[in-house]
Amino acid sequence: MMKQIEEKAIESFRSGLNCAQAVLTAHADEMGFDNNLALSVSCGFGGGMGRLQETCGAVTGSFMVLGINNCKKFADNSKRKEETYRMVQKFSEKFNQIHGTTNCRSLLKCEIKTDEGHRYAKEHNLFETVCEKCILDSIRIIDDLLQK
Repeated sequence: MMKQIEEKAIESFRSGLNCAQAVLTAHADEMGFDNNLALSVSCGFGGGMGRLQETCGAVTGSFMVLGINNCKKFADNSKRKEETYRMVQKFSEKFNQIHGTTNCRSLLKCEIKTDEGHRYAKEHNLFETVCEKCILDSIRIIDDLLQK
């Protein structure tokens, strides 16, 4: 199942979805949530949240997946929050171990909100080499966390 989620996420990213949308919507079928709502909710989170290049969109999309998982799993909101916070912290720790940061600007090493920076990222295939790796690593971390 994870391989299908990975393929769906990369295909979606390559077709124009942002990194947060790609991670979140790739889990829609498996987790049984509305894909169109997921697209809408995660629309502003790409490029490190609206191209502000803060927290990586693959990371924020993953946080949304973890929240949806726990809201389906637990009836009590207090339990939902605590379990989601625990998983978000664990996710962040694992992502940082792989990439050294969750910050989009630091991951890409350029400013994609400027025309020059965006052009640089495209010319150097950063969306393929960096963003796609972040998406795949995020999906693998989610899978690991949900297996426990």
